[in-house]
Amino acid sequence: MCSNYKPVTLQDRLLAHFGVARPDDAEPPELTYAGRAAPFIVRTDQREAIACEVGLYGLLPDWAPNLAFGRRTYNCRTETMRSKPSFRQAWFEGRRCVIPVEMLFENCWETGDPVRWAICRSNGDPMAVAGLWGVWHDPEGREVLSFTMLTVNADGHGVFGRMHPPGDEKRMPVILRMQDQHAWLHGSPAEALAFIRPFPAEMLRAEPDPAAWKPLAEPKSWAASEDLFADDWHQAAADPKARALKARRTRAAPPPPPPAQGGDSGETGDLFG
Repeated sequence: MCSNYKPVTLQDRLLAHFGVARPDDAEPPELTYAGRAAPFIVRTDQREAIACEVGLYGLLPDWAPNLAFGRRTYNCRTETMRSKPSFRQAWFEGRRCVIPVEMLFENCWETGDPVRWAICRSNGDPMAVAGLWGVWHDPEGREVLSFTMLTVNADGHGVFGRMHPPGDEKRMPVILRMQDQHAWLHGSPAEALAFIRPFPAEMLRAEPDPAAWKPLAEPKSWAASEDLFADDWHQAAADPKARALKARRTRAAPPPPPPAQGGDSGETGDLFG
């Protein structure tokens, strides 16, 4: 499931590929995670017209208790979007949107550890991801716009079929062809369903793109007591490879070694002997 991506924020890219401009006072972040703001495109009340809005990534239905609810609704399974309370109102009210995306980020586990990969169009164009959007009101009555990405099964897909942990279902966002954006936004629900399908793998490019490294925090135990191996730990914390330590701790522990054959001498060996 896509939890973070690089949105299209440059005005010339939005105009050239989507025919819209984002609000001048909006400055979406370079990377979008659940709860962060990003551009999305909706149809307007005017016939055949579209507009670019900026809202939070993670759909907030009108009954959501707080903003944190969007951390659970940034992706919407198309198989259940018409039945799940979080999404069905947006679908049946025709609140479909297009999410302009430069790159999608997913973890590939083929090495045994999660490695972030970047996925984009092979021709350099941005991606038009299908979504749903909504309007929520905070306790003071202010409007908050939000949106979610629609996803489909990706088992066997040449790109997204390689992502996600072993044993998990493979999923991918619904990526529209550029020429289908208008029909997705303005068509009937039955017509819109025809666009919910996997995007061809040969039209995508994927490659490792590890997240920027951040130094590890120094354990409090270092200041509390003398540690024979403190120098080794300091070196590990300053080494970008230390990022992999966290991932490896999620692996199952190896089985204990078999007991040694023969009797135990009962003698205690010298640590440095």
